[in-house]
Amino acid sequence: MEKKFVFTPKLRYITYALMVVGIIAIAIAFSMDPTRGWVNLLLNNFYFLSIAIGASFFLALQYITQSGWSSAFKRIPESLSMYIPIAAVFMVLLIFGMNSLYSWIQPERYHFDEHELHLLEHKSPYLNVTFFIVRLVLYFAVWIFMTQMLRRFSLKEDMEGGVAWFAKSEIYSKVYIFTLALTFSLASFDWLMTLEPTWYSTIYSLKNFISAFYHGSAVIVLVVLIMHTRGYFQFITDAHWQDFSKYVFILSIIWAYFWFSQYLLIWYANIPEETTYYVKRLSGSWEVNFYVNLVLNWLVPFLVLLPNYFARKKFILAGVIIFVMIGHYTDLFEQVIPGTLGEYRIGLVEIGTFMGFAGLFLYIFMRTLSRASLIPENHPLLEESLHHTGH
Repeated sequence: MEKKFVFTPKLRYITYALMVVGIIAIAIAFSMDPTRGWVNLLLNNFYFLSIAIGASFFLALQYITQSGWSSAFKRIPESLSMYIPIAAVFMVLLIFGMNSLYSWIQPERYHFDEHELHLLEHKSPYLNVTFFIVRLVLYFAVWIFMTQMLRRFSLKEDMEGGVAWFAKSEIYSKVYIFTLALTFSLASFDWLMTLEPTWYSTIYSLKNFISAFYHGSAVIVLVVLIMHTRGYFQFITDAHWQDFSKYVFILSIIWAYFWFSQYLLIWYANIPEETTYYVKRLSGSWEVNFYVNLVLNWLVPFLVLLPNYFARKKFILAGVIIFVMIGHYTDLFEQVIPGTLGEYRIGLVEIGTFMGFAGLFLYIFMRTLSRASLIPENHPLLEESLHHTGH
């Protein structure tokens, strides 16, 4: 059984190349249109941050529920969550571009009517630059501290064994999911929803939290699948693939539930401040993106993974997850771009910036993964994972 993941020079060079592409793309964006540069930084950083957050939530749930079937590959969500400190750096950098992103900072530059200006004034005790930065620092302080402690306990468990470190991880996980639910919900409000500050939705944060869990879990499955084909995790059976498929399938339904709930409530209420959000996204070229989002994130995984036969086929599962990850970008693109750049535009800047962030994300993930034993041999529930039958 492979005890160590090897971060080969070839893999390193691939991540370096992707990062170089990203640097060039973002440099071009800032030279042509600084707003487009800031928008792409926000969009792509949040994309990979949400995956890291979702992976950390997946890990915490395994501890809380004492799930044994997933214990053998817990290094994957641990390593994915190590992107969070890097995301913090980019979010701090985005403070310097807030004027280009958030119209509530200088409302006089935008065409707000008297009613909208009144709404912004009403929100100003919460929606101001100083408090915005304080909250940003607080969010990342909580996430980084909790994920680093879970990682530390996991490595201690490797060295010392026993159930004491597992018990500590379980306790910290219970605290973490509570704080994460609150902080990530507020972060979604702060960083995304206030791009259009006169609009609001009470379901918005829940939808983004579920989306993070959904897509973070999907990436975990995809990584395990790819590593399995490369000779790692050879103990994995059809029962594991079945459980992986269930995660993706069920979370796609929950995501669709919140997506539709938000749309239905806003459509039914017919309140002008709320309906403008969907009017914009159902007009012109945005209409295609609107429905593609639903197809990729719900319809594809729902129809393909519904038959039990397909659910156990790892290559079919991998294909579904690729569609889902494209859907995740489509979803965030729809949330970010209309309220900032306005026009629907995907070009070399967007593709290049995504490649750069993907390279950075993969580098952090693989470097972290290579620094500890791939299989947590002293995990008290490891045998359940190694001999998982699905019963």
